[in-house]
Amino acid sequence: MTAQPITGRIQLPLLIVASVFLVGVMPLLNAYGLIEDFTLNLWGKYLCYGIMAISIDLLWGYTGLLCLGQALFFTLGGYMMGMHLMLMIGKLGQYKSNLPDFMVFLGHSKIPAFWQPFYSFPFALAMVFLVPALLAYVFGYLAFRSRIKGVYFSILTQALTYGAALLFFRNDLLMGGNNGFTDFRTLLGMDLRVASTQRILYICTALLMVSVVAGCKWLTHSRFGLIQRAIRDSENRVLFSGYATANFKLFIFVVSAMIAAFAGALYVPQVGIINPSEMTTEKSLEAVVWVALGGRGTLVGPVVGAISVNALKSWATRAYPDLWVLILGGSFVLVVMFMPKGIVGLPAQILTILSKISRKQQSIDSPPSISEPETIDP
Repeated sequence: MTAQPITGRIQLPLLIVASVFLVGVMPLLNAYGLIEDFTLNLWGKYLCYGIMAISIDLLWGYTGLLCLGQALFFTLGGYMMGMHLMLMIGKLGQYKSNLPDFMVFLGHSKIPAFWQPFYSFPFALAMVFLVPALLAYVFGYLAFRSRIKGVYFSILTQALTYGAALLFFRNDLLMGGNNGFTDFRTLLGMDLRVASTQRILYICTALLMVSVVAGCKWLTHSRFGLIQRAIRDSENRVLFSGYATANFKLFIFVVSAMIAAFAGALYVPQVGIINPSEMTTEKSLEAVVWVALGGRGTLVGPVVGAISVNALKSWATRAYPDLWVLILGGSFVLVVMFMPKGIVGLPAQILTILSKISRKQQSIDSPPSISEPETIDP
């Protein structure tokens, strides 16, 4: 019998325990001062990255589409929320103007027309979903209808991200240029610099992550999920069976973009800054490493990978800042060569090795018996 990364019998209890700990226990410990505000805020950032990693796994692990532009959708969601937060600063900014500081610095005298609807939080929240979804739909429609797949799809998504990053670095786009958005003050009337507000944002992030894992688990185990995995394993067979694979891939591409965008929207008020460096190709490549390290095609694995790698990064960039890239690259090579199922698949891999050793030892200790030849009486 083949061992699973986490057996079905204990998977659900482990997920429930982890969800209760992340959603309930950690905020409670923070409220009583047992966990520092900085630590809780850092974990909120990790969970946002974990949600983005799930969106990548939904594409790569379950559909076979290696997208190198997921950081673009993550950052677009962050920018949509950031526009609302910048407008909420009002005259509390450095220049004491109703305009965001970067607009005053650039010499503007009034809010641009496309910024004005973002005074409304519901509108900003709607744009968090709609803008990345529309971009994903247009790009995916053109790519999948042209039957672009494999490495060519990866290169195109990388090029899309690179082009968008260059665009957002420009000051004349009126999106903050190189510095992006920062110095946020309030969200829905709550002071973002107060610990209780950050605690609420963390709880929202943890709830979103649990909901995304549960939703993607249901989706991937439905009939749609079966077709999704069939496309990953052999798209031509699915085509010959009469399914329009382009529609399936387009749907999952748009859904993954919206998941990543929502994670980006929660990332911004917790971290306090968003700029074009978050959508560079390096960020997307790093996110792919999270999925590979955690365990591709498991949903839980990408979250584990995102938290583990970013926690390691927080330590390594302080202790060995010049060696972080080497540590990350070495970890990726190690997993690809010796841990093909990632961190969550390591227990099953160890059990498989131990069972092989045990069977080999049993065969050595008990050699097959040689039966004596039968004698025939004269």
